[in-house]
Amino acid sequence: MKYPQHKPQQRFEGEEKDLVFGIRPVMEALLAGKEIDKLYVQKGLTGDGSKELLAKANEMGIHAHLVPKDRLDRITRKNHQGTVAFVSPIRFQSLESLIPMIYEKGETPLIILLDRITDVRNMGAVIRTAACAGAHAVVFPERGAARISNETVRTSAGAAFSIPLCRVGSLTGTVRFLSDSGLKVVACTEKANDSLFKVDMKGPVAIVLGSEEDGISPEVMKGTEAQGKIPMTGPISSLNVSVSAGIALFEAVRQRLAI
Repeated sequence: MKYPQHKPQQRFEGEEKDLVFGIRPVMEALLAGKEIDKLYVQKGLTGDGSKELLAKANEMGIHAHLVPKDRLDRITRKNHQGTVAFVSPIRFQSLESLIPMIYEKGETPLIILLDRITDVRNMGAVIRTAACAGAHAVVFPERGAARISNETVRTSAGAAFSIPLCRVGSLTGTVRFLSDSGLKVVACTEKANDSLFKVDMKGPVAIVLGSEEDGISPEVMKGTEAQGKIPMTGPISSLNVSVSAGIALFEAVRQRLAI
């Protein structure tokens, strides 16, 4: 489904407590094992320090976004030396390790996947909703998704610390993994023919919600087993993503309680 997106505000270093900049400080953050949410490196850097940093990031499986200098200048006015990193206030968990643990506990997996949700407040609100519904994890891609920042944590009312957050390299690959692991992957999309309330979500399920701009990507949609739309009769044809997440998650909860 398409969701309204808050207009992003320009922020600078003094407003971001989770910002680290400069080649050596960012390298120290990597060596200290800090959870790097986003790493930006200026295109064309050729110094030994930048090469060492990129090699270390690659070794640790951290994707470095190569961007022009003016992009970094918009993040901080300080001397960033072509390198800026955002440190996440939470530690991400491995979905591949989490799913077997859920089954071992005798629980029925309930996972929510976010396809390119870019607004940090929407992200935080979804995390809070998922935690309230008893979901086992919130999953989102490494690229094209909102940062898990201090603002995200605040919007989640602290729920970001109580529910596993899983950052994945490929959402399409994750959909295949979940399907192979016995979960029904359900797309919550306005493009569906049937109501979401007709989709059986009593068993292991992963619910996919799409971006604020263009909904669920065709690649991710292709891997879903079922699709359902939230029926709406009012003059407005779209819901905020956190509201849609609440409706979808609590429909799954309702079905399970009715067994």
